[in-house]
Amino acid sequence: MTAALALPARRPARTRTAVKGLAFAAPAILLLVAIYAVPMIVLTGFSVTDYRLGALDWHFIGLRNFADAASDPVFVRALVNTLVYAAIVIPAGVFLALGVALLVHGRRRSRAFWETAYFLPVTATLVAMATVWQFLLHPTLGPVNALITWLGFAPVSFLGNPALLIPTMALIGVWQVLGFNMVLFLAGLTAIPKDLHEAARIDGARHPIDRFLTVTWPMLGPTTMFVIVTTSISAFKVFETVAVLTKGRSGSETLLYSLYLEGFEYANTGYAAALTLIFLGIVLILSVGQTVRMERKVHY
Repeated sequence: MTAALALPARRPARTRTAVKGLAFAAPAILLLVAIYAVPMIVLTGFSVTDYRLGALDWHFIGLRNFADAASDPVFVRALVNTLVYAAIVIPAGVFLALGVALLVHGRRRSRAFWETAYFLPVTATLVAMATVWQFLLHPTLGPVNALITWLGFAPVSFLGNPALLIPTMALIGVWQVLGFNMVLFLAGLTAIPKDLHEAARIDGARHPIDRFLTVTWPMLGPTTMFVIVTTSISAFKVFETVAVLTKGRSGSETLLYSLYLEGFEYANTGYAAALTLIFLGIVLILSVGQTVRMERKVHY
């Protein structure tokens, strides 16, 4: 009888606790709705119309914008360029950062210097750094071509040759993500207990490569997964280097830059909204797919 009378008294207490928790979370929930949910709803609405920026009226056209994107040679070229860019930046940005982190991790006196030197591009403004690269790669004034000429070779037009535009921007992209990825790998290396390396050495893994394959690499699984996902998103979001170095000339458009041109230069708001949804879908599928696939191989 006493338990039966006490049960109803617990429910209001739990309800009050839930209400208090919801009240504390309400500002964050409202902020997320205002920043993410509402713009996505508006974006989806624009994507099925022929709305142009500044127009007084527009019409519902269904999925025509998405069909036009599939047959648009500029968008297809931008998609291919982005895939080529990502295919260079992702593996190079991940494995070079891992190699640099292993070298820096073994330093004692000069570790702080190398960490600062490699992380400096992350703190710099990408537009400013792209301008610096534009000077460095200049065919006549840049020091890179000056070195090539001094070695006896003909100057290379890195930003004028259509075949070299995307690989050149990809190398700049690797330079941009290298420092950030290195810091993440350094954090992962620091978290690995030294006892594991000693145990591996006692068990016969006397060579550093053997200890790396049996201890370091498996223990870096969660860090590697995070680095690959973030690097993939950064690669597909390339915009500043294209806007500063090439402005999309010679067929060097990327997804984000093509989207910018349609929405802000050509005022095709409806078509740009459809391209944005396609872009978000590609990034979402890539991120979720990589996470699910690598989650099965990662040891926590």
